[in-house]
Amino acid sequence: MQKSLFAFAILLASLLLGGCTPKGTTTAGRGTVEPIQVPVPVRPAGQGDVIGLTAPKIETVRVGFIGLGMRGPGAVSRFTHIPGTRIVALCDIHEERVENAQKILENAGLPRAAAYSGSEDAWKELCQRDDIDLVYIATDWKKHAKMMIYAMEQGKHVACEVPAAMTLDEIWAIIDTAERTRKHAMQLENCVYDFFELTTLNMAQQGLFGEILHAEGAYIHDLGAFWDYYEGDWRLQYNKEFRGDVYATHGMGPAAQALDIHRGDKMNILVSMDTKPVNIPEYLIEKRGMDRDSAYQFANGQHTMTMISTEKGKTIQIQHDVASPRPYSRMYQLSGTKGFANKYPIEGYALDASSLKGGEIPNLENLNAHSFVPKETKEALMETYKHRIHRELEEKAREVGGHGGMDFIMDYRLVYCLQNGLPLDMDVYDLAEWCSLAELSRISIENNNAPVAVPDFTRGNWNKVQGYRHAFAE
Repeated sequence: MQKSLFAFAILLASLLLGGCTPKGTTTAGRGTVEPIQVPVPVRPAGQGDVIGLTAPKIETVRVGFIGLGMRGPGAVSRFTHIPGTRIVALCDIHEERVENAQKILENAGLPRAAAYSGSEDAWKELCQRDDIDLVYIATDWKKHAKMMIYAMEQGKHVACEVPAAMTLDEIWAIIDTAERTRKHAMQLENCVYDFFELTTLNMAQQGLFGEILHAEGAYIHDLGAFWDYYEGDWRLQYNKEFRGDVYATHGMGPAAQALDIHRGDKMNILVSMDTKPVNIPEYLIEKRGMDRDSAYQFANGQHTMTMISTEKGKTIQIQHDVASPRPYSRMYQLSGTKGFANKYPIEGYALDASSLKGGEIPNLENLNAHSFVPKETKEALMETYKHRIHRELEEKAREVGGHGGMDFIMDYRLVYCLQNGLPLDMDVYDLAEWCSLAELSRISIENNNAPVAVPDFTRGNWNKVQGYRHAFAE
């Protein structure tokens, strides 16, 4: 009774002072606020999780590409360098884009692929083919989820550019389809293969930083020079209509892997906030002649930040800003009990000397956690802890390219795992967790920055696997 009266007093005081309890939240105990809960649908009968999913080995991975605008042609080009693949079909609503992709095949000495274009539903014909193992999607965000679901229903594995889903309904539909069909559904998050990020992950997995307690990530990229290149203005219009972190996966991916999310830990609570929008509305006024009132009817904040707490007492900070005149940054950081890693704006490590054994690492006697290690020490660390994936692929990746090579590594690893019947490096629950910030952050912001409970997209199996690891054939 006394506890209830206290909670009522807190609520009454808040109302008298002009505050309010966010929609969907309740006060409990000594002024604590229960997070907003979002529905977690019951797993359909007869389905099980796809954690660690494997599929029969595919000796030659036959691929169909959907979307040949900004990202698609680069993917087609990269696949011409991956042994054991065959590009079967190409699809884009614009015929000339399909033809340009055919020229990529011809220049590589490969046969032309089946062509699909001219219709909004041409991509469905590609998915229906019985000679395709993998559908690779590189269209705009709004089409991703329905294409992934349809491809899996046609018996195909599917890989999709980021973000693969924009709403919780889309996310649950993708999960349910992947679980029902037992097909791989991978989000094509390239940043987890960056040379610094993957090397740092290897260091973390070998205990160099002690226990990782905090991770940061972001997408900070002024897109002012790019808005006009998105067909139909889809990306700017999406930002105009939706509040929250609509492009979180570049920051979320490396952070989530380092913290073993759904592999021994899970995200519990999220809180988001944003600034008012300024630069993009002013762009619309200056460059497109929009009236001021209409331009400032803009939902997405100039800068959005999200804090996440985990079941095991860790934290993640994610930021989004595509409007401010700032240097590109993914804000990648790991902070542990024995060390620290940082990529932007200065790439470096700060370490407790006790976490190193000596040997090939110079200047160990000068190490302390008050500053970054010297350049030669950093280089020696990165060479010593270079990930197996980079040892095997770095030279070829830098030759082929794609964001410095990480795009090639991403595609190569996808094919490698399919060829060897291994779990993919990123599963459907990674897709769900990293994409969920779009809607969850919006819910938090639109409810006075209220805490929001992050759904367990594994529906109870987040602790089934202990520790994130890449799979290799023996």
